Amino acid sequence: MIKEVLVENFTNIPTAIANGATRILLADNIAGGTTTVSHGVLTEGAKYMQDQGLSLTAMIKPRSGNFNYNDLELKIMERDLFTAQELGIDAVSFGALTSAKRLDIEAMEMLIGAAQGMEVIFNHAFDEIKPEYKQEALDWLAENDVTRILSHGGPLDSNIKKNIDQLNQDKSFTQSIVITPFEGIDPNDAKTIAEQTNSSILTSSTLVPLPKN
Repeated sequence: MIKEVLVENFTNIPTAIANGATRILLADNIAGGTTTVSHGVLTEGAKYMQDQGLSLTAMIKPRSGNFNYNDLELKIMERDLFTAQELGIDAVSFGALTSAKRLDIEAMEMLIGAAQGMEVIFNHAFDEIKPEYKQEALDWLAENDVTRILSHGGPLDSNIKKNIDQLNQDKSFTQSIVITPFEGIDPNDAKTIAEQTNSSILTSSTLVPLPKN
C-alpha cells in the first residue's frame, strides 16, 4: 500500500518519510481545506524529495472555501502550476467547479494545459460535484489524462469510515481513473479502509505520526 501523506510545511516532510510515508502531498492550511504552499516551501520540498528519489505532489488551491474560481484566481493557479513545472514537481492536484457544482471544463482545460509534463490529480473538489454530474465529470477527467481523484466520500468533517459505500459507488462509475480515499485516515484504520475500498494508495495527513504544529 502506498502511503501518500499530506503535510503543510517542509519540516514535516523528513519526519513523514521516516515514519513510513512513501509519497508526499504538500499543501498549506490543512485545517481550512488546503491551499497552495509558499514558493519557498515548494522549492525546498521539491529539492528534498528529489534527493530522496520520492514523489511529491503539490496542491494548487488559491484559497480555502469552494472550488468556483474567478479569472484572477485561475491566473494565480496557472502561475503556481508554471512554478511547479519549473521546479520539477512530479504531480499537481487541483479542481475547479461551476457555481452549479459541475465540473468547470473551461477552467480545467486551462489548468491542465499549464500542468504539461506533470501528473494531474483532481482534488477533493470531486466531493462537491452534484451526484447527477459525477459520471460526466469522471468521463471527462479520464479522457483528459487525469490519473487520480482525491475523495473523502463526503464533507471533509465527516468520518471517512462512514463514507465507504459512497467511495465504492463512485469507484464503480469508472475503470479508467483511480479514486483515492482522502483525509481522516489514521494508521490503525489504513489497512481496513484500503481493503474495503480496494485501494492501493491512501492520502491523509494522519496516515503516519507527525508532530503537532
